[in-house]
Amino acid sequence: MVKQNTLLRLVADGQIQPNERKLLGAETAEKLRELILLEKLPAGMHIPERDLAEVLGISRTPMREALRILEMEGLVDYTPTRRSRVADPSIDELIQSMRVLSVLEALGGELACSAASQKQCDAIAVLNQRMIGHSNSLSSIDFFKTDMEFHSSLIAASGNQSLIDTHRKYNAKLWRARFLSSRRKQGRATTLKQHQDITTALCQRDPIAVAQAMRGHIETAMHNLEQRKSN
Repeated sequence: MVKQNTLLRLVADGQIQPNERKLLGAETAEKLRELILLEKLPAGMHIPERDLAEVLGISRTPMREALRILEMEGLVDYTPTRRSRVADPSIDELIQSMRVLSVLEALGGELACSAASQKQCDAIAVLNQRMIGHSNSLSSIDFFKTDMEFHSSLIAASGNQSLIDTHRKYNAKLWRARFLSSRRKQGRATTLKQHQDITTALCQRDPIAVAQAMRGHIETAMHNLEQRKSN
């Protein structure tokens, strides 16, 4: 269990900043999500709900709501005694899940080629340009957020609500896995080229090229995870 002085150190480092007003559950979840993705709250660590709520200046109610949100995203799980902890799935489990995600994203790309409006295509192209233009200045977490916005926008452009809902729930459980891949700055050039290939294929309404590019993009993420396993 993390000790109180660990939480105080996060405050001192600016990783946690108490607010004067009470945070809602979603806002608390956003802050905890970043701490987990950046491994300030490492995988497998028990989460001291009471102490953390006190440090954030909130009651236990929004803290519990935040933990429920993160549980649905696969970032938090519970011990048999119902103690919350940062989830720590194996690399093999994550890779298996990403294989399924690659199928969902390839299908989304195919459908978007015929269903997406020009406005949606333009918005996706803007996100792509934002990543290219600010790739050297964006922090790992901000780069990742833009990356995920790019993918969710493309899936939304498919116009298939069943796919959109399935992808949202499934992708949420893989946030940490995708972040572990995305944060490798040396791999950003590959990520940017793949995003450009996806964007170009979408704008040309080429479903085969989009699906191939989407699968290749996820396969790169799986390769990055496999490298992490071997290190």
